[in-house]
Amino acid sequence: MSTDIAAKRPSVESSQTVERVDWKKRKSEIKETQKQRKEEKLIKQLEKQKEIEAAEAAKSEQSHNKTGRAYTVSVALPGSVLDNAQSTELRTYLAGQIARACVVFCVDEIIVFDEQGEDVKSVEGEFKGVGKKGQACIQLARILQYLECPQYLRKWFFPKHQDLQYAGLLNPLDSPHHMRIDDESEYREGIVLDRPTKQGKGSLVNCGMRKDVRIDKQLQSGLRVTVQLHKSQNPESKIYKGKVVAPHLPRTEGGLYWGYSVRLASCLSAVFTESPYKEGYDMTIGTSERGSNIDQTTLAPFKHLLVIFGGLQGLEASLDSDQNLEVNDPSVLFDLYLNTCPSQGSRTIRTEEAILVSMAGLRPKITAAFADVSSGSKNTK
Repeated sequence: MSTDIAAKRPSVESSQTVERVDWKKRKSEIKETQKQRKEEKLIKQLEKQKEIEAAEAAKSEQSHNKTGRAYTVSVALPGSVLDNAQSTELRTYLAGQIARACVVFCVDEIIVFDEQGEDVKSVEGEFKGVGKKGQACIQLARILQYLECPQYLRKWFFPKHQDLQYAGLLNPLDSPHHMRIDDESEYREGIVLDRPTKQGKGSLVNCGMRKDVRIDKQLQSGLRVTVQLHKSQNPESKIYKGKVVAPHLPRTEGGLYWGYSVRLASCLSAVFTESPYKEGYDMTIGTSERGSNIDQTTLAPFKHLLVIFGGLQGLEASLDSDQNLEVNDPSVLFDLYLNTCPSQGSRTIRTEEAILVSMAGLRPKITAAFADVSSGSKNTK
């Protein structure tokens, strides 16, 4: 009997060792399943957060689209209008009047074309004195660019120049993108600073604030950029954070007027052919006292509106000097040829006056055209 009992003991010990190994495996399996459950919960929470953020972004985009402006307004005028001024101070002040008239009516592009037909496409030339032909376009374009630039960026983009010696006489545009240092805004204009940045981090931009802005990209220093600031900023951080956006984004999504661009054209035909928009201008308006009455016209919805003003001798003189155009009647060039000031009391209307009168007359017609579109879309819904 004793031998049998001794023979049975090792079998009991072996079974106990097997059971111990199984418990270790079970514990490890339980731990792994718990980890998997936790990971699945975290993944679900992240997915929910992403869905919530996507929904909020979609709502914000919809709200932005409702307040934004999709269409653009461009104004073209000859640079020879400055030749009517008797002194350099008056030429500068006349350019300032034109800039303010365009900003008041939210003009997005100003085209300065040459009535003499000279090939002027940059502002790198020098003003050679009052009465000299060909240089008025350059001076007008330079002053328009100077006024449009925010004050805190002018020292970088506009060094001392003879054309700007009387810029202190000009009234400020005070447009929405001309921010003060403590103004709060979603968008700001800035210049990329020449400072070393670490890999994976964007460049620093001076946006006229008390702190520089870290953007999402590395760009060449000296570039003017439009920055969209993040809504949540760390007040203890030494810099703000934002991202670079297209210059038209404040207009199309934020509903803000964001200044104008300046373009030089060598002749009247170049105003049409060198359009920065792919599809060109789908609505063109010429202004003349020989045109039809503006009170009896209505505008259809458009994407890009172009309004052209003549010089001292009207659009006819610009048409005669353009070798690319073989038309005698300027009304053929435009969709609408309007007299924006019927029954005028003066024999002549100066160009800076014509801009104010014409844009004031067109403004209610533009709003009416797009009000019909918005009301029609609501009715279809």
